[in-house]
Amino acid sequence: MNWYVLHTKPRWELKIFKALLEQGIEAYSPTYTSVRQWSDRKKKIHKPYFNSYVFVRLEEAERDLVFGIPGVVRYVFWQGKAAKVRASEIQLLKEYLDGEVMAEGRIEKLAVGEEVRFARGALKDRTARVEKIGPHKVRLVLPVLGYRITARMADLVP
Repeated sequence: MNWYVLHTKPRWELKIFKALLEQGIEAYSPTYTSVRQWSDRKKKIHKPYFNSYVFVRLEEAERDLVFGIPGVVRYVFWQGKAAKVRASEIQLLKEYLDGEVMAEGRIEKLAVGEEVRFARGALKDRTARVEKIGPHKVRLVLPVLGYRITARMADLVP
């Protein structure tokens, strides 16, 4: 069985995800919790990380089953074929979003002014200088880009 990417109507991701599970189709739609504030109250809501996309795991012959669910638009295609996502990539995505992926090396003790290197993410292998240290986060200066950013300790290696 392969993982495929479904394109959905806007804001239908969670409805489609639940409908897929009810039909016995393995699906994955990662979410995060966001606090929305109105004039009279605050509410926690679940929002998808990938707007208008849901991952499904099906046999090639069963791909048409998803079109019976309202809100499914189409599969995402790559070079004329339905785009397949490797199971290892889905697993890595699950682990990363659940916070289980750790940095390659351990940070025993950081010092202000020390150089560090990003172990993953968009800034992977870039270096930065430590400006301020907190209990779980660090403020870094990226001299090449001219930015100050805040990073989690797990994303850095000394």
